[in-house]
Amino acid sequence: MTYLSKSPWILHYDATSCNGCDIEVLACLTPMYDVERFGIINTGNPKHADIFVITGSVNEQNREVVRNLYEQIPNPKVVVAVGICATSGGVFRECYNVSGGIDKIIPVDVYVPGCAARPESIIDGIVMALGILERKRSSPEPGGTGQKPVELPEGGGS
Repeated sequence: MTYLSKSPWILHYDATSCNGCDIEVLACLTPMYDVERFGIINTGNPKHADIFVITGSVNEQNREVVRNLYEQIPNPKVVVAVGICATSGGVFRECYNVSGGIDKIIPVDVYVPGCAARPESIIDGIVMALGILERKRSSPEPGGTGQKPVELPEGGGS
């Protein structure tokens, strides 16, 4: 990772998770893990966000909400699916109202597996997302790099 012209802002959305991953995402913002050392700021406005962090699986009620939030984030943008529910639907994937992971609705750039995903894994995923965001910003293609999504190994870590 070289130099970013501005601090990346993340938008976190809980798409029907059990809140295990949400608690871990919030733990990343605490002084113990301090994701702000990378210049990352959590925002509530999709129009200010660069990275879309999603926890939980997709169902019929949040399908349009997720798509709407994704479309409001200005290009270039990066999507990070946090937790096994966001990556594949998790233990709820066979439920009648669950459509599966986030990639059924919007393109995902980084997958962070785990139930619940550890803060270290989430931070690794966000740092990977920063690299992808940097490449997308410097890419001549309007949609980004055209690269395949990145998946962290189970348990995270570099």
